[in-house]
Amino acid sequence: MSEANAAYSRPVATTVFFDPQRASEAEWRDALAYWRQRSAEDFPDEPLASDAETRHSVLQSAPLYVTHRVLALDEHGKPVGSLNMGIRRAGTPDYESFAPFVDAWGGVLRSHQRRGVASTLLGALLAFMATQGKTTATVKAHLPEGHAFLRAIGAQERHRSIENRATFAGLDWQALSRWEAEGFAPAHGLRAEIHVGRVPVERLAELLPALSTLLNDAPTSALERAPMRYEMAEYLAWYAEIDRRGGEHYLVLLLDGDEVVAVCDASWNQLFPDRMFQRLTAVARHWRGRGLAKGVKAAMLRLVHSRHPELTLISTSNAEVNAPMLAINRQLGFVVHRQEGLYQFGTDSLRAYLATRPMISRESRA
Repeated sequence: MSEANAAYSRPVATTVFFDPQRASEAEWRDALAYWRQRSAEDFPDEPLASDAETRHSVLQSAPLYVTHRVLALDEHGKPVGSLNMGIRRAGTPDYESFAPFVDAWGGVLRSHQRRGVASTLLGALLAFMATQGKTTATVKAHLPEGHAFLRAIGAQERHRSIENRATFAGLDWQALSRWEAEGFAPAHGLRAEIHVGRVPVERLAELLPALSTLLNDAPTSALERAPMRYEMAEYLAWYAEIDRRGGEHYLVLLLDGDEVVAVCDASWNQLFPDRMFQRLTAVARHWRGRGLAKGVKAAMLRLVHSRHPELTLISTSNAEVNAPMLAINRQLGFVVHRQEGLYQFGTDSLRAYLATRPMISRESRA
């Protein structure tokens, strides 16, 4: 570990970079204990990942993104807060579109909130953005105190996402059968294509541009961002993880010739053995209003349920502004489980906020 930058606000913590490749076993032990406690506090209704799984995840090197990790340590050298900063890896495709942005996430243990730890971590973020030439930070919040803190520092909420959940037992299977029949009706003149477990790499390469077009057309409110895209390197890394821990990827398509006009994909993995994760559901603009979204979604639910009748829960996330998809989910019996806001701010507003916090110098330490 090495000193990250000067700390801000009341001096209850020192910030240090956490290098997972070089951390000692004692540093790993403290970090894992902190992450375990934070997970229990921030997501009390979710199963906790094992320390081995968390360690594996932190040690993973993503093909397209680099994550820099900062820990806030108390006077005893124990982690009480953290900041993760993810940036696009230099030299990867379309790097210039991603260059201004940094995704930041983290938090502070409840026992140390409102004591200046978060401001200290923001000092590390500002220093990182200045060093890396980043102009816009994006931070997600789902807890009330997280929303309040981001508003207090001058961040603007640019997008809101709603995680909806339903149970397989609560689905109206007769209605779903009608939706599937209508969406896949021969009158549409469309061809169905379904992949179970994995999509062959050669076919995936052909599909990614079309899927990226549909993804990029999804509403994201006023969020400033690079174009959204599916990339082969990320898929291959994800499939390798599925192979390691166990799981499946499902893809249901409707095509007009070679054009993808409707898509629904989902996954499950053995880290969360009770649930299916609904991913992208989208329809090309000129094919909307014909029941295709309902059709591919119904086909997906039936497919996953037939292969894994032991699954009980379905989780999906939608933009708050995506009224048509939210309406479909309500008809299926989905209810709001969690709302997440995406906030953005630049270095000027961050610097202005930190200027109101007393700056405390720190000695460098290894």
